[in-house]
Amino acid sequence: MEISQKKLHYPVSPTLRGYLERYGRQLDSVPQIYRDLSRFSDAVPYESPDGSATLWQTVMFPPGEMAELRPKLTRIYATLKMGGRSRVAEHLDVERIDFGEFGNSRPFRVRIINRFNDNFDHYYVKVADASRVYGLELEHILSPTRINYLVNGDTLIEEHIAGLPGDVFLRDWLGRGDINEVRLAKEFVKFNERCFIRLLGDMRAVNYVVDLTPDFEEVQYRVRPIDFDQQSYEGSRKVYLAQFFRDNFPVVEMVMNLLNQATIEQYQKEERTLVARRYHVAETRINALFEAMRRDELSPPEKVANLRRELADHHRTRAFEGCASMGDIVRTHVELLLATVR
Repeated sequence: MEISQKKLHYPVSPTLRGYLERYGRQLDSVPQIYRDLSRFSDAVPYESPDGSATLWQTVMFPPGEMAELRPKLTRIYATLKMGGRSRVAEHLDVERIDFGEFGNSRPFRVRIINRFNDNFDHYYVKVADASRVYGLELEHILSPTRINYLVNGDTLIEEHIAGLPGDVFLRDWLGRGDINEVRLAKEFVKFNERCFIRLLGDMRAVNYVVDLTPDFEEVQYRVRPIDFDQQSYEGSRKVYLAQFFRDNFPVVEMVMNLLNQATIEQYQKEERTLVARRYHVAETRINALFEAMRRDELSPPEKVANLRRELADHHRTRAFEGCASMGDIVRTHVELLLATVR
């Protein structure tokens, strides 16, 4: 599975912005800073700590502009992490700003450092795209982990999601003797199922991270998406299944070698059950989200029609016939899958 065309940009609609205001995601106090960051004066390639090349560039600004940007960027971090307590954030500073000229979001990565102890953290500044916002919100409601992000105007602020990049994990960790491959295979099945339930696409290895947590006997694995651009955008069902992307084939092969079909179906049902519980706990919120989503244009009509047809064939149902938007399709698909565990 390959995605050859660049995704169209869809601005945040008034309906979606109303939802974001209701649930504390839209904050007028967040500076609309993406365009200001785009006016950097110089850039140099950023190398990872081991000296290898990356897709990022470290950007520079004239001293006067940086003096204006610095308090805005530290205030954004304080708002994201501490609710805007600026006095608590007086010891914070901007150590570095990186720019990623890739994908659809063209993000800026801001590194904030604590001047007392040199501890640092990152957050991302992106253009607010409706697909990405819906993807973040569905991840927050339906996944095992919460998502921290804020929106104002055309600026989207995202918290850094920690973990080993998927491509690095598959290259350097898969096949190591200290990896519990059965536990990893189980988590990948569950991750694949989570993405398919809420129709999050393009889960190539560069678009997710692997979080490793030592337990009292074994290491636990959690696969988390970090790119939400392809939330219910493409018209092919396979785009929403990570198993069909070429760079995931090594872990797919591991799953097929270690797990039989009955075990795979068990793990899929376990994940649907957990998602169903989260869905019902947050039913008022997710109904409000779907109501906004169904009104928004999030994909070209031909992609909507094709996905509607493919999912109808997959589920062997006529339930998708009345779906006029991607929001309608997502809701129908989620409810059909979660109904299997009731």
